[in-house]
Order: sequence, then C-alpha cells, then structure tokens
Amino acid sequence: MILLPGALPTLASAGVAALALPWLLWLPSLAAMVAYGAAIALPDSAARTVRSALAVGWLAQAAAIFVDIAGIGSDVTGARFGFAPALSATVWMVVSVYALESRELPQGAVRRALAGCAAAVVLLASIFPGQFRPHGGSPWAPVHWVLGLASYGLFGAAVLHALLQSAGERRMRSKTVPASGETGVPLLRLERLTFRFVAAGFFLLTAAIAFGWWVLPGARWDHKTVFSLLAWGVFAGLLAGRTAFGWRGRRATRWLYVGAGLLLLGYAGSRFVLEVVLRRVAGA
Repeated sequence: MILLPGALPTLASAGVAALALPWLLWLPSLAAMVAYGAAIALPDSAARTVRSALAVGWLAQAAAIFVDIAGIGSDVTGARFGFAPALSATVWMVVSVYALESRELPQGAVRRALAGCAAAVVLLASIFPGQFRPHGGSPWAPVHWVLGLASYGLFGAAVLHALLQSAGERRMRSKTVPASGETGVPLLRLERLTFRFVAAGFFLLTAAIAFGWWVLPGARWDHKTVFSLLAWGVFAGLLAGRTAFGWRGRRATRWLYVGAGLLLLGYAGSRFVLEVVLRRVAGA
C-alpha cells in the first residue's frame, strides 16, 4: 500500500491500531478487495463467475467486519468500532440486498459501482479500524449498535433503489434502451421496494434511538443524537407524505436523500471528525 507523505500523520494517529494488528487479520480485507476487484473487471457475459466473485467478496468483507467489531487481536475483551467499519457494514448490507435481487434484476453498472464502493470501504476500514472500547456499561449496548447498523443498511438499500428508479425514469423520458447486460427494471416495483426499505429502516431506527435512551447509561445530546433525530424526523415526514398525499418521484427521493445524508452525518460523519480530523490537528 502506497501512501502520500501528507497521509502519514493521519495514518500514524488514527490508523495506528490497524498497523498493530497481526498480519493474518488483514487477510479477510485483502481477499474482499481482490474479489470485488474481480467483480468489477469481469465482463457481464461471465455471469456465474461474477456471482462467485461477489459471493467471495461478501463473505470476506463479513469476516473483516467481524474482526473489526469483535476486537480480535486485542488482549482485552471489547469492541473496536468507528466511522469506517460503520460504512463497511452499511455497504455490506446493501451488497446483500443486491445479491438477493441480482438474479431477477441484473444491473452491470450497479454491480460495478457497488463492488467498487465495497472495496473502497474495506480498504478504509483497514486503515481506520476505529477506537477500541472495552466491554462495560450496559450489556445491551451491542443490541443498540446492531439496530443502528441494520437501519443504516436498509436506508442504504432504499437509496440504491431510488437511484435505479431515477435512472429508469430518465431513460423512459429520453426513450433510450438500457445498456447491454442490463434489464429495464419495472419502475413501480422499484418504487414499492424503495418505500418498503424506508419503512423497515424507520422502524429499526426508531427502535435503536428508543433502545439507546432507555438502556444505555450516559445518553446525551451530542452530534450523533441530534443528527439521528433530524434524520428520524425527515423519514417520518416522508412516510407521512407518502401515506397522506401519495408522494412519489423527485419529491420523495429528495426527502430520502436528505434523511440518509443526515443519518450518515449522525454517526459516520461525527466519528470521522473525532477519529481523523481532530486527532490530526492534535498531532500537528
């Protein structure tokens, strides 16, 4: 891995935990990046090989996420978590949804984009594995984390389907034919799936917020809480507008993108500032 000189202070401060890991723990991340790279490079005609590469990447990324979150390699029982593992887990769930739908709705460009994003977040999580947190406080904390990450993934899947829907609408207006290796996805089906993912993500986000305030000690009004509540309000408004006024199309997708952006800032964004930006300034 080649790093620019300007990146060395950041890596030394925020990524020191990654360098301290035994080299064997890097193997899942390396395998995931190689497999996702193969999924990007392979032609659409090699459908079976593409699916195999995605499956290997998916399994290896799951192992890499487990290594990060479980704190494997540390002498103390606890979890190692941060903005990069959170992004990796979110993209992993979106890849999971795509894998379930790809047999019926193959999308070559979407496959390459998702594989590229997955490889990028795996590399990012390898460099910035987050901060180690010994087990303590409430034993229910992992449930709160799982609920939050699951809601991230469901909203990520909703964003993916909204992007596919917008692309389909543009093709329909311009009367262009989908590229070779892709199929035209029924827009109404995409719309239904988008709102199903939004509803499921909203349910889990509500549970994560309520669970966090109920069982976790020291809950406070920090950046994560504020942005999460703002995202919750946007998603609640989107679902209410859909139910009461039949919102769809650009209006609905705008609300979805705003809510997803706020949710991303809530944890990943704030943790990025704390783990990378502030540490870099302190180190300088």
